Amino acid sequence: MIRAKKKPLLMLMINMFVIMMGIGLVIPILPYYIEAFGASSIELGMLIAIFSFMQFLFAPVWGRLSDKIGRKPLIAIGMFGFAGAEFIFAFATEMWMLFLSRILAGTFGSAIMPAAMAYVSDRTALEKRGQGMGMLGAAMALGIVVGPGIGGWLAEISLATPFLFAGFAALIAGVFSLFLLPESLPIEKRQELALTEDSTNQFVQMWQAIRSPIGFLLLLVFGLSFGLANFQTIFGLFAFHRFDYTPSQVGFIMVLTGVIGAIAQGGLVGRLSEKYGDERIVLGSLCLSGVGFIIMMLAFDLFTVILTTCIFFLGNSILRPSVNTLISKLAGDRQGMVMGLNNSFLSLGNVAGSLLAGLMFEVNIFLPYAMGAAVMFVGMYATIHWLSKRQQTPGEGEQEPSFIE
Repeated sequence: MIRAKKKPLLMLMINMFVIMMGIGLVIPILPYYIEAFGASSIELGMLIAIFSFMQFLFAPVWGRLSDKIGRKPLIAIGMFGFAGAEFIFAFATEMWMLFLSRILAGTFGSAIMPAAMAYVSDRTALEKRGQGMGMLGAAMALGIVVGPGIGGWLAEISLATPFLFAGFAALIAGVFSLFLLPESLPIEKRQELALTEDSTNQFVQMWQAIRSPIGFLLLLVFGLSFGLANFQTIFGLFAFHRFDYTPSQVGFIMVLTGVIGAIAQGGLVGRLSEKYGDERIVLGSLCLSGVGFIIMMLAFDLFTVILTTCIFFLGNSILRPSVNTLISKLAGDRQGMVMGLNNSFLSLGNVAGSLLAGLMFEVNIFLPYAMGAAVMFVGMYATIHWLSKRQQTPGEGEQEPSFIE
């Protein structure tokens, strides 16, 4: 019985790994693709941003749809759509095909995360939810780390090979999900949610969400995503300009820190959550991430760079699933819709963080890290204030957010 319950989680982890691997393998290859098409860094930035922007637009749509038709169909559709996007990229002969591929990848890829998170929420008790979210986070972290390595290795065959590999992996995972993954949301529950379906405009709904009991947490998701994008976007450039590191050295650091992040999410989040509670974990993680940003500016050799990046990623890896767990506990029956909104704020933070980090790096190579540290410490202070307000209004944690009532 226990093994039967673990199989769906394992399949969800495989799906998230495949999606994040497909996203990650673009990192070392995209500049060469752009050069082959005679494009500039402006097009490169647009290709990176448009993926997250499409996730921002469509994640809530997929999330609401998962409340209506179930989690399984959305997971399968997302995997098949993502596979198609990777095949388009592999066989692209014109620049517009690259943009089409990234648009489709962002659109269909955004169906996976909210549906998978809602699936975990459907199948786990509140006290075990942090562990389930941590396992999903571990699969995502591992995928985004393994992806660049696989991409760089397969690119030696041809630039198209990594995308063909990712496309077939997503296609196979989609088939397995379609036939082997059990549905987590019963028909009766779907019918009940359909009767109370909210057809409010997405942007109006996001504004209402910000003003609801989960509003602060969604803004915190934006902040942590913004900070992570600040770190990741310019890390390679920072390492090159400050330490003259080669791509292989940067790749080694990213793989090492990613493995640490995956281990932390898979092995620490659940235990820390049960022992200290999600609220304390969020505060500690924000502090650790902020410290990681600061000491990155003080690093002076390979050992200290690895140490500082490990500290940052440890804090950030524990932070995200802990915030997701708090959101899930406040989401009531609208797990799919709320997780879709969660993913939209995450994507919006990625877009804003990446664009701003690039601009700030031109001014001063330390400025993106200073901005990231400021965001983390402001987030920690705001979280302390939010938690104190919640303690003054007992029982709020058991209420559904007002924007879905």
